[in-house]
Amino acid sequence: MGITPHLQQTPSATNNVGDGDSVDERSTTAATGNDEYCSKVNWYIYLVTILSAIGGFLFGYDTGIVSGAMVFIRDYFNLSTTMQEVVISVTILTAWIFSFIAGYLTNKFGRKLTIILASFIFTIGGFMMAFAHTEYILLVGRAIIGLAIGLASMAIPVYIAEVAPVDIRGKLVSVNVCFITFGQFIASIVAGLFSYDQHNGWRWMLGLASVPSTLQMIFFVFLPESPRWLVQKGRYEDALNALRKFRNANTSDEKIIIEFTNIKESCLNSERERKNDKSYRQILSNPIIMKALFVGSMLSIFQQVAGINTVMYYSATIIQMSGINDKSTAVWLSALTASINFIFSFVGLVLVERIGRRLLILSSLCGVVFSLFILSIGFQLAKFHSPRVTFHSDDQIADYCSSVMNCDACVSSKICGFCFYQPDGHSDLLGSLSMSNVNGTCIPMNQTSNLPFSNSSYCTDNSSIPMQWAIDWCPSEYSWMTLAGLMLYLFFFAPGMGPMPWTINSEIYPLWARSFCYSVSTSFNWFFNLLISLTFLTLTNLLTIYGAFYLYAGLSLFGLVMFFFILPETKGKKLEEIECLFQEPLFRIGLNAKKLSQYDQVDGSVNASRSTVVTNASNESNAVANGGGGGGGGTVKI
Repeated sequence: MGITPHLQQTPSATNNVGDGDSVDERSTTAATGNDEYCSKVNWYIYLVTILSAIGGFLFGYDTGIVSGAMVFIRDYFNLSTTMQEVVISVTILTAWIFSFIAGYLTNKFGRKLTIILASFIFTIGGFMMAFAHTEYILLVGRAIIGLAIGLASMAIPVYIAEVAPVDIRGKLVSVNVCFITFGQFIASIVAGLFSYDQHNGWRWMLGLASVPSTLQMIFFVFLPESPRWLVQKGRYEDALNALRKFRNANTSDEKIIIEFTNIKESCLNSERERKNDKSYRQILSNPIIMKALFVGSMLSIFQQVAGINTVMYYSATIIQMSGINDKSTAVWLSALTASINFIFSFVGLVLVERIGRRLLILSSLCGVVFSLFILSIGFQLAKFHSPRVTFHSDDQIADYCSSVMNCDACVSSKICGFCFYQPDGHSDLLGSLSMSNVNGTCIPMNQTSNLPFSNSSYCTDNSSIPMQWAIDWCPSEYSWMTLAGLMLYLFFFAPGMGPMPWTINSEIYPLWARSFCYSVSTSFNWFFNLLISLTFLTLTNLLTIYGAFYLYAGLSLFGLVMFFFILPETKGKKLEEIECLFQEPLFRIGLNAKKLSQYDQVDGSVNASRSTVVTNASNESNAVANGGGGGGGGTVKI
């Protein structure tokens, strides 16, 4: 999904996870690196991680379930195009807003309490959506879900990173990423199972999210608070007891004492660094930082304008538009595409340290452009070969509808529906049925419901032949091409453009500017996530469905060309070496990336003796950033 990571990194949270741990990495590793010591804590730490990552699962579940549920909600409430977009996008909007507030709450009241609050709010939102009897109650429920996602998106990655032993921290934080795509996959299965209940199945789809959120809320009551947060608040005895529980050791254990001492020292150093942070004006006036910020922000923007959340939020609707009218079939095919996203999100984790970030991004965008063109061509062919109207009514009231020549023109009018007969009596799964066999007429659509009748016409005849009614789709021979385009899209997007923008954003900024720059980049991601999700159906009306995907393909192609020139390779490079890359002119950074492998001190930056510390801090921050990423699924990411 392109799904979105946490927006705000407060100074304490950022420093705790990254900067603070770098104060004495060797001591901390010594405290936790012993094989016997680690084997004793793994069972409990993994349990804590899984319980925490339920928050990532819930975000992924919401992203995935709304795609299947919207197919039924649209007809149940007779939603307009605008209202469909608002119902989907309001969650993104409130998540964006409350991700700002989450930083304050996690520092003021603790990571644990914020997570409990988020799961409680998610439970309330799930129940409200399940029992909604008007579209406005549903809208409020969606907004409440977004509130919970915004809080969890900040608190969960920080909590996992702060309680995990340093030697397995990256692995544990990555569990949250996997749970996001896992949630999307499970959501698609749940949507398929309940798709056979055409009337109330969507209530179960949305309401079931309250089960894992309730479990997380209950179990988290019994988990310890983050030792780092407790130390920050001066609660040293509580922090020592929490650390003992997380490490499954006695408080008198020498390794526990060493780790606890290092946590205290790192928190003190973090506070000193926070007070000495350079101002935003210094960041904005530094050309090296601004070039890095431009690259990072463009990665965040093009992750969204490539259309990932259009695919994730509207996949079942897109499949229906391609000519597959059976709702259950569309939902199950949507589940198939979600499984592609889930499986191939792991490919990026395997390849990132083997082939590098730059090649993953560029190859991913190449595939995205190709698959979006396949998707667009499939819809365009369906339009050009749309079934013709074979019977024209002489009803004067239906004057406009009776004048159109084919199905596409009929349903595009938004006031007419296509009433047709297929010889086999049902819609074909992948459009293999010849459209020359389709006989149909265009009749006025009832303006207060999607039912197949108006004041003057009804979609039926006097024979026993079953008739089909289409108001936003047409039977097509090219449905297979659309499905292939969707699957190829996620096949290429998941390993590269899904996780890599967050990985690169966590690596290209110096420590003193990282929190601000990362927040700016993430803000762009949230904004364009909202923009794309809020305008997709409107774009299909203005540009046609294939025109909308041609637009996404064109924007992705532009991004591919731009990143070829401006994107450096950060694999295996220290922070100081990365700063060297951004000394180059902006549009030569990518071309000269391989030539600049030697450390060259830049603008009085930290000296080479700190390079190991900085690299460790970068890796720590990378773990947190990856913990917030997902999706896009995106997926939308947390």
